[in-house]
Amino acid sequence: MAKPRTQADKSDASTRKVLKAALSLFARQGFRATSMRQIARRAGLSVGNLYHHFGGKEEIFRKLIDQYWEVLLDPELPLNKIFAAARFPEDLEEMAAAIEQVVAENATHILLIYIDVIEFKGKHIQTFYQNMADRFAATYAERLAQRREAGELGDVDPLVGVMLATRWFFYFFTVEKCFGVPMHFGLDSRQAVHEFSKILRRGLDPRNETNR
Repeated sequence: MAKPRTQADKSDASTRKVLKAALSLFARQGFRATSMRQIARRAGLSVGNLYHHFGGKEEIFRKLIDQYWEVLLDPELPLNKIFAAARFPEDLEEMAAAIEQVVAENATHILLIYIDVIEFKGKHIQTFYQNMADRFAATYAERLAQRREAGELGDVDPLVGVMLATRWFFYFFTVEKCFGVPMHFGLDSRQAVHEFSKILRRGLDPRNETNR
């Protein structure tokens, strides 16, 4: 016999419906052009019921942004397991594949970042990006310093390198998968990752073979 649904279960289900409806609407028409009435209608709730679950439209928007941060900070995310192993720059191709997966699975949430920049001047995303350098330092700094001291890395700052690589790959796959513009570098994703990885590992300065 099926267990009867509790009020908490019903409330959780309603919250999920609201977030799903709002995500679709915000991503398609922006924040200000989306009304609470539209969200309620899409979620199959009354406007009063919607306000019972959320105090207002911005609270819903903020929750959706937070959902994406929760994904990015999840230790079980394949990308974070790659970060934790701290094998940069040998792992560039693995990193790119993991970032491609993150972008593909969260494309609609990623669009909200751009909406936040346009409509809120980045109000809901600033803290996450302000703390980015500290998160990378906590994961990579010690290991990269050891490798640099051992002569395994060049004279550039490898911590900047890993952050650059991460943002570079996120940018590339966002344009490809969220903006719908494949080949925007004149290369398919496999070719682009190959060329990016060569640049990140070797740079553009000419070097003789003994230094490669």
